[in-house]
Amino acid sequence: MKYKVDENGFYGEFGGAYVPEILYKCVHDLQEAYIPIIESEEFQSEYKALLKDYAGRPSPLYYAKRMSEKYGCRLYLKREDLNHTGSHKINNTIGQILLAKKMGKTRVIAETGAGQHGVATATVCALMDMKCEVFMGKTDVERQHVNVERMKMLGATVHPVTTGNMTLSDACSEAIRDWCCHPQDTYYLVGSTMGPHPYPDIVAKMQSIISKELKEQLTEKTGRDYPDYLIACVGGGSDAAGTIYHYIDDERVKIVLAEAGGHGIDTDHTAATMKCGTVGIIHGARSLVMQTDDGQIKEAFTISAGLDYPGIGPMHADLAQSGRTKVVAINDDEAIYAGYELTRTEGIIPAIESAHAVAALKKLCFRSDDIVVLTVSGRGDKDILTYLNYNSLTPSPSPKERGVVCFFLIFFIIFDIFIILYYIRYYPFLP
Repeated sequence: MKYKVDENGFYGEFGGAYVPEILYKCVHDLQEAYIPIIESEEFQSEYKALLKDYAGRPSPLYYAKRMSEKYGCRLYLKREDLNHTGSHKINNTIGQILLAKKMGKTRVIAETGAGQHGVATATVCALMDMKCEVFMGKTDVERQHVNVERMKMLGATVHPVTTGNMTLSDACSEAIRDWCCHPQDTYYLVGSTMGPHPYPDIVAKMQSIISKELKEQLTEKTGRDYPDYLIACVGGGSDAAGTIYHYIDDERVKIVLAEAGGHGIDTDHTAATMKCGTVGIIHGARSLVMQTDDGQIKEAFTISAGLDYPGIGPMHADLAQSGRTKVVAINDDEAIYAGYELTRTEGIIPAIESAHAVAALKKLCFRSDDIVVLTVSGRGDKDILTYLNYNSLTPSPSPKERGVVCFFLIFFIIFDIFIILYYIRYYPFLP
């Protein structure tokens, strides 16, 4: 396992546990407890039963015929949007709520961006009769109000966070502060492959059910258990980690991760951490971070509430830096266009986060026999208003495309000037 976590919680140079002293015991206890618990027969039996009978797994692997024809490959969609609560997040929350109960915790806190992790956490807390409090940036509360109401309906308390940019990163910070104040009875149910060790490993293990199912489903549908390409969106990295987990060391598989470019990586309005970040510490882990020269965290910007994190899980930082994964930055307009494209072509409305992965198809060149698996991480119900506000099937031109257009315009203007000068020089008396 070349790319997996080591015994100290590091993926290469990334990871570890950089936490305040008040949280040291909580994190250390979790480090000591999680592997014996999740590898126990009792845990695995409960976990698998809930995934099957409660979450609705396995999620389908769907052959997208029309999209395949359009992009010249054999495209399969891993339908995590069809899980209970509408995304891949339930895979992780089921596992961690069982872990919390077995550790004797009575109160659960969580951060959320788009609200999908918050809904999934509130759901399992209702199932297990545990108190649930969710921290969510005020900006995200406003643009994802339907998910906020779902959380409240499930019995959770939602705390709007008004610090910073009032988005996912700020919600994480507030959740950690709360954990510092209630270390004894509280379990922090982290939603992505971020945070101090062992959270990146826990979340990756819980989400690995995605790639485990892929091996079985691909064998049934294609006669082999691996694809040529795996494509997923990445913010903190839980969906991506689950999609690639069992293929990381298989060099036959090309891995493509789509992060949020916002208005473009050449602007100050982006969330493309792996393109624009540098090595630093964020929320208890060493990773790639969008930060100033003096180490201050920059605000991430993207239309996607689930991808607006100014860092990246240490697992993905290592994979990107080593070259194992190809990272593409998808701008807001490209994601919107891709969401409409999948909707109109296959009748599947993807979450804005998932639409970033769909948009990556345009940036790749396939052979007709390439088997491509793209994970649809969540359904787009929560994003309908965002889609409608854009209401466009026409993407704005990229900086490269704008440059090409400008080049040809200038070329033809200069050409016309030369033609005029030529006629003036040699045919001065023509009417």
